[in-house]
Amino acid sequence: MADTASTLTESPVEITDALIDALLVGAIDLHCHSGPSVMPRRIDHIAAMEEAAANRLKAVLFKDHYYSVTPVAELLKAHYAHLDIMLLSGVPLNNTSGGLNPYAVDHGLKLGARVVWMPTFSAANHIRHGHRHVLLPTKEAMLPPTALSVVDEKGRLKDEVKEILDVIAAHDAVLSAGHLHISEIWPLFDEATRRGVKRLLVNHPSFVIDASLSDMAELARMGAFLEHSVCMFVEGSRFKKFSPEQLRGLIDAAGVDRTILGSDLGQVSNPTPVEGFRLVIRLCLEMGYAPADVRRMIGLNACRLMGLDPAS
Repeated sequence: MADTASTLTESPVEITDALIDALLVGAIDLHCHSGPSVMPRRIDHIAAMEEAAANRLKAVLFKDHYYSVTPVAELLKAHYAHLDIMLLSGVPLNNTSGGLNPYAVDHGLKLGARVVWMPTFSAANHIRHGHRHVLLPTKEAMLPPTALSVVDEKGRLKDEVKEILDVIAAHDAVLSAGHLHISEIWPLFDEATRRGVKRLLVNHPSFVIDASLSDMAELARMGAFLEHSVCMFVEGSRFKKFSPEQLRGLIDAAGVDRTILGSDLGQVSNPTPVEGFRLVIRLCLEMGYAPADVRRMIGLNACRLMGLDPAS
């Protein structure tokens, strides 16, 4: 467990809009759910990019569960370079991308993707939880998903997953565990490390993934980053599930240096991604985290994970 005394200020700072504005500069949102999408969205990719640029964020990563936003991101980069915002994207290995498909990974990374998400909505673990039908509806009914797992019936990592890991390693890209169960993540990350993957990410480990605090601490020790979804902690979000005390426990489990806060926002009837960042910055400051530690969790750690220069 992290030493909480090292991550909390001895005396509270004055929380002002100016301080929040300053902390937003250079922030990175690795979990922006803008549209177009088959899911109801409040904000599209262009609006999300413009909002982030107006608040001087460093980068935004567009995530859609049903398609890779990589071609869109590459197009926007070419036509909106004047906004001085880095646009990132990835490849989701769900049914709509062919599942555990090395060809989709190879194509996506060569086109410019920086992250490969193991199955999310198509993950057997996600389907068992059934939470898409409660929280995350599509605008129209989709074909029933085919459940995917990275391990076979004996718990061994599948050969096609090993091939995908080799492609990720060759591109020095980020491997996200998607919505796999924690029991699947251990063999996946162990094999990924053996095959040379250096950038490991677990999204919302306390939600669907079923990781315990001790699991999170162990994941951090093996070099993974733990990303927690802002939408699950801030007031005004219809996905708020956890208290500030629970957020503190999650941060302490992995430590400030291995914690990333991503918005996981863009849905209708929710704050926008930048609005969510403002709310979580205020929340962390109110909890006693020093501005320098907040900056690490909303930007600098994402820079480390993605291999970006924080000074650029």
